[in-house]
Formats: sequence, structure tokens, C-alpha cells
Amino acid sequence: MSGSPIRVLLVDDHAMLRAGFRTILDTQPDITVVGEAETGADAVAKASALRPDVITMDVQMPDMDGIEATRLIVADPEVGAAVVIVTTFDQDDYLYQALDAGASGFLLKNGGAEDLIAAVRALAIGDGMLAPEVTRRVLARFAAGSPTAAPAGPPAATPAPSPAAGRPPSPELSEPLTEREADVLALLADARSNAEIATALFIGEATVKTHVSRILQKLGARDRVQAVVLAYRLGLA
Repeated sequence: MSGSPIRVLLVDDHAMLRAGFRTILDTQPDITVVGEAETGADAVAKASALRPDVITMDVQMPDMDGIEATRLIVADPEVGAAVVIVTTFDQDDYLYQALDAGASGFLLKNGGAEDLIAAVRALAIGDGMLAPEVTRRVLARFAAGSPTAAPAGPPAATPAPSPAAGRPPSPELSEPLTEREADVLALLADARSNAEIATALFIGEATVKTHVSRILQKLGARDRVQAVVLAYRLGLA
């Protein structure tokens, strides 16, 4: 973002909640709220008009829900915003449908202000963020091969067999992962941070970032969250 603040669009049908989010985010020197929307359709229109970097998206709204709005926003290459779902509903169906729709994060509204701020910053630099209380559950569900209870989007790719590191390329990979990249991806799938991956593999954080960047490129993933989803679907994790 190099000097310019992170531009955020707030989407929720409750004005009081939007006001609370605005108060939290606008106090940060590196974040600015550029707009608000109270319906999914309004969110799609304002995302196109305002070109925010990050969108906080409610799920249940009149006219169009947040899952469908996310799908439309992510599918528009002219927008380029990352979406974090923020909801009171800690339900697996919402989580998996949000990930299928292209969301890069999932937070619960009962979380702290620091979680919201951290999510906005993470998504702005291309990382994803899942609420700590749901991270392990969603990864376990993907690992079990049942990513969605009611898929909301294109069907998942048929998982490939799980070969060892240095595996042959999947049809979804632009080129095979190196052994080290496979190690990094396995730790990403275990919800490890860059610092934790660096410690586990005895390498520097800058090297981890380079590996993560190459993994995203080879998988065609937008961010770490989508990389983990694809890794499970392809049998790479």
C-alpha cells in the first residue's frame, strides 16, 4: 500500500454496526473508510464505483445476501477488492459458502476490535484471515474432503492422490511445487504464520514470503486462505 491508506467499504444492513466499524477503523492512521452499503446489491455497485482495497461483508441482508455479493465482486477483475465476511452466524455452511464465493477472510461480530483491524491489514497485503475459533474447524473439514454442505459455486475439483513432496503437477498447478514449497504449503494448511513457518523450517521470514508468493502463483490463488482451500481440494495438504 506504500504510504496510501487502506481503503475500506463497510457492508451491513445495521447502521449502528457500520458506525461502530467506522469508528474502529478510522482511528487507525493506515486505514480509511471510503463508503458504506446496507444491501448486497448496493455493495456490488459501490465496490465498482469506489474501488476499495478491502470490503467487510455481512451475510444476511435484504435484496442480495453477502455470499452472492462477494461472488459478484470477486468475479469482477476491475474491482480487485478482498472481502472479509463479518457475521454473527458461526455456522459451517456460511463459512464454506463464503470461501467458495471467494472471500479471503471470515470473522465473527463478537470478536474484538483488534481482530477487525488485523483482518483489514492482512487482506490489504494479500493475506487471508479466519477467526481463530473457526480456523481449525474449517481446515479439518477440508482435510476430510467435505468442504461444503451446500456448495455455492462451481463444483470442487476432484482431489488428486496425495503423493510425496516433489509431486507431479496437478492439472490445476501451473508447474509442480518444489519440495520446500510443499513443506511451506503443509504448514500454511496447519494455520501457521510466516514466523512459525520460518522457525519450523529453519529459514528466514523473507524466504517464507518468497515461497508463499510462488505457491500462490502456481496454484492460481489470490491469498493464503484460497491456497489452503485449493491445496486440500487437490490433495496437496
